[in-house]
Amino acid sequence: SDLGVEFDSEEALNDAFARFKVLADKKHEIYDEDLQALVSQSFQEAEEFYKLVSMKVSLETGEKPLASLTLNIEGEEKTVESGGSGPVDAAFKAIERAVDSDSVLQLYSVNNITSGTDSQGEVTVRVERKGLIVNGQGADTDIVVASVKAYLNALNKLKAPERRAHPQHASV
Repeated sequence: SDLGVEFDSEEALNDAFARFKVLADKKHEIYDEDLQALVSQSFQEAEEFYKLVSMKVSLETGEKPLASLTLNIEGEEKTVESGGSGPVDAAFKAIERAVDSDSVLQLYSVNNITSGTDSQGEVTVRVERKGLIVNGQGADTDIVVASVKAYLNALNKLKAPERRAHPQHASV
């Protein structure tokens, strides 16, 4: 069916198509809702000061979950790890260890985009720092990855006005 989506540039179209191919490798059937999530992700992305390179989460019954993340932080890779009360908590704590955002998580919400065990999960987070409140969103078939994408999306949105307010920090 025609979803009525137009892209601003060929780069935006190619970016959405690349994410579509990754999703198609994970899922057997792609639904309109999956495509809408991919497209909305394209339009909601902030400039990526922080980007997930890789992640490993260790879970064992009776043990504290551990997350090890490699992030690209303004062009430099940094690997951090942290424990937490669950895999998402461990991942968020690892991110904070790397970026020290001084922000407070106000909301964490998970919704399934389609039905089935291979469905994408869409995570929304609300983060506050010094009175500025932003929402971040991420989608993935792995809910921990979707959570990390959402958290980084929010932190990138917090960082963007900071960068504009301090032009001397901009790269030349």
